[in-house]
Amino acid sequence: MISEQNIATLTGANVVDSDGDKVGRVGQIYVDPGTGQPNWATVRTGFFGTSESFVPLDRAEQVNWDLRVPYSKDVVRDAPRIDTDTDLSQSEEDDLYAYYERLGLAGAGEYSGADRDTAAAGTGLTEGHDTCGPNTDTRSEERVHVGTERVATGRARLRKYVVTEQQTVNVPVTRGEVRLEREPITEGNIDDALDGPDISEEEHEVVLTEERPVVAKETVPVERVRLGTERVTDTERVDADVRREEIQLEDGTTPPATER
Repeated sequence: MISEQNIATLTGANVVDSDGDKVGRVGQIYVDPGTGQPNWATVRTGFFGTSESFVPLDRAEQVNWDLRVPYSKDVVRDAPRIDTDTDLSQSEEDDLYAYYERLGLAGAGEYSGADRDTAAAGTGLTEGHDTCGPNTDTRSEERVHVGTERVATGRARLRKYVVTEQQTVNVPVTRGEVRLEREPITEGNIDDALDGPDISEEEHEVVLTEERPVVAKETVPVERVRLGTERVTDTERVDADVRREEIQLEDGTTPPATER
């Protein structure tokens, strides 16, 4: 029986018939949305696997790394053509089941639907889908397999923008000022004082200067920045509901006994 544990190893595996002859390769596995049980697979046949057909998995089994089905290559190849890029509708699934019940199972030497009902009525028992036999069944249970997947939770962006601020710098500056200096006449400078006319009008000019601040700016690199990520490991608790089958024996003489 094919279960959800087989899905990972069956994708891309060879599909063979009951004689071991190759039918094609597994393309996709379809599961029942209610139970999670794989119920259909697509088989790629033809040159380069360009043709893809559906095949039921209720009577398939995994043998080593192959998927073995009780249908010939012609039966699988001639199955109703259904778009493999969408989910199966109920009407499409009914058409596929009708096709394999009419051709596939009969060709594989199995009971048809009516034959199975007749056989079950003759024994007084209702035969299930288990292949062990009419009086034998298999107890199954669900098990939780927890993994992880990586998803995007947010974005971080490094953005550089310009901010203008005012700086105040004290700059020392000098300037020239006029000061009148008086010098008394002495024996040492009397000759210079008497050089020239006794009385005259004169003008003397002095150039005054001062320093003024000059502002110049230059751009210099001050640091390098980059975005980095680090992985932080946390532990999350996962709760899941799982189902299991119980076996109850009723023989009509003793109270029902339940076994696991």
